[in-house]
Amino acid sequence: MQEFYYLYHRIINPDRQMDEVKVIEIKKSIFEENGHEADQLREELKRKGVFLLNLMSSPGSGKTTTLIATINELKDKLKVAVMEADIDSDVDALKIKEATGIETIQLHTGGMCHLDAEMTRQGLDNLPLEGLDLAILENVGNLVCPAEFDTGAVRNAMILSVPEGHDKPLKYPLMFSICDLVLINKTDVLPYFDFDMDKCREYIHLRNPRARVIPICARTGEGIPEFAQWLLDSVKDWKTN
Repeated sequence: MQEFYYLYHRIINPDRQMDEVKVIEIKKSIFEENGHEADQLREELKRKGVFLLNLMSSPGSGKTTTLIATINELKDKLKVAVMEADIDSDVDALKIKEATGIETIQLHTGGMCHLDAEMTRQGLDNLPLEGLDLAILENVGNLVCPAEFDTGAVRNAMILSVPEGHDKPLKYPLMFSICDLVLINKTDVLPYFDFDMDKCREYIHLRNPRARVIPICARTGEGIPEFAQWLLDSVKDWKTN
């Protein structure tokens, strides 16, 4: 705290003499420390055979509805648990618990617009990891902050909904560049929006040539089996390789 005080005081009192002022590269040091913690968490999950998926999107894209449909497709094949992250409320956690019956916990971020590795670890500490195959972290709804922090997840996935527009990969490059999978949700409303699916794929692959793209509709079930199979294959690879 004293180092921060010196730095702050030098700014507001530039004429005050001090023997030494240490300038801290805050952003760099935070990201480096978080990256180290995330790597450690992945190693621990590997030893326990738990696959962690970090699911991100903007608010209202359909994360919770997509998770409910996908978990109901998977829960007889894998043991699944969910961590719901929000600034406040437990609405989504209760919704998933009631609709799927699986272990679900709510994470409150205390105003933070993202989760980092340590916050994710705290959530995992409150899940029964014994025998767990798949833990899904539904990150805070935001296309900026969550992309900057490694949560320790094995894979990153995101949902882009049709009403948001096909140009979002151009506007939020980091989010699309770190995701292994992009789900394009709400395909049932394609006739009502100026959304070009081919352009969207092009823009996604411009940011991340390796990203897999699956159009889905969580409400009708379109694409949900393909997403579920991707998760099954990913969990199997994580456990055996």
